Amino acid sequence: MVHILVIDDDSSTQLLLKRTLEKQGYEVAVASDGKEGLAKAQELRPGLIICDWIMPQMDGLEVCRQVKGIQELSTTFFILLTALGSVDDRVKGLNEGADDFLCKPIAMHEITARVRAGLRLHQLSQDLQEQKQLLETELAEAAAYVRSILPQPLQHSGLNIDMRFIPSRELGGDSFDYFWLDAEHLAIYLLDVSGHGLRASLPSLSVINLLRSQKLKHTNYYQPSSVLDNLNQIFQMSDYNDKYFTIWYGVYNYKKRHLVYSTAGHPPGILLSQLQSQDIVERKLKTPGIPVGMFADAEYVDLHCEIPDSSSLYLFSDGIYEFEPRNGFYWGLDKFIGLLKKHQQTPDRNLGRLLQYVRDWHPNFQFNDDLSIMQIDFF
Repeated sequence: MVHILVIDDDSSTQLLLKRTLEKQGYEVAVASDGKEGLAKAQELRPGLIICDWIMPQMDGLEVCRQVKGIQELSTTFFILLTALGSVDDRVKGLNEGADDFLCKPIAMHEITARVRAGLRLHQLSQDLQEQKQLLETELAEAAAYVRSILPQPLQHSGLNIDMRFIPSRELGGDSFDYFWLDAEHLAIYLLDVSGHGLRASLPSLSVINLLRSQKLKHTNYYQPSSVLDNLNQIFQMSDYNDKYFTIWYGVYNYKKRHLVYSTAGHPPGILLSQLQSQDIVERKLKTPGIPVGMFADAEYVDLHCEIPDSSSLYLFSDGIYEFEPRNGFYWGLDKFIGLLKKHQQTPDRNLGRLLQYVRDWHPNFQFNDDLSIMQIDFF
């Protein structure tokens, strides 16, 4: 049974409210001051509290503020009992979390009606909270599954791959992968689906499964533009599917140190090579091409490059640099590339340290967009 708690320093008001509400079939507890009322509220977790505004030591506003700050009591409906009738007083009460007001002298028919309405709202809030918790649990399980299918770091002869994935919510639209086409050729890609959450994660998972299984028909997986062409035919936007995605896809021949790549509206891959003079040479690896899914007749092209010794290729989604940091200066791609160059010259560099530096610049130290990054080191 749902409890009602009456907090009032006037014994006659306590008795009147208790008897009236018990006649309506409610289970009623009483407290004579704010401190006792808070203790009983935490013990009973009532569905509704009726609290006098003017009380010694702790008034009703403070009781309300503290009750609303307790997670277990967040859905409790709080009625302030008051002789104060001004708009400013009511605004003050609402700002502290009060849900309703009852004016003295008390009209019994009014209080029973307001209690019934308040308990209905309490039940609705509790149901919504339970559904929210259930949804959050399911999303967390789905997010764990998404993380479980992402690849592990790779250490191979002359080649290391490290990566990080930070969704803006429990689920995100970023994904990445690598897989061997044969003993010499390694396919590497990173994609970013528009939007966030579950609707963005589903096409991302579909692309991972398609590419990893190599089930795209009439596709030359050694030719990046062929992969993008066929993905574009499968994932076309429609009235029922408004999602598109950007992607960087490349194939690396590690014996010949040769890379062929193609992009679809994605940020460039940044290839950084260290010269004997310790200077860093930067090269942006990007081709013309609109995001996958926008137009069925989109065309994609391939470009090639040789990979020098002591080089690193960075692939990332735009969430890592498209934000306005706390100091008000826009953080863009060029600033991020400058950070990558410093990172490249750091002994024992790792992506965790790089992301922490980016997070320090970000407002509230939180990313609003999904974020993923791959670091491919060539020796």
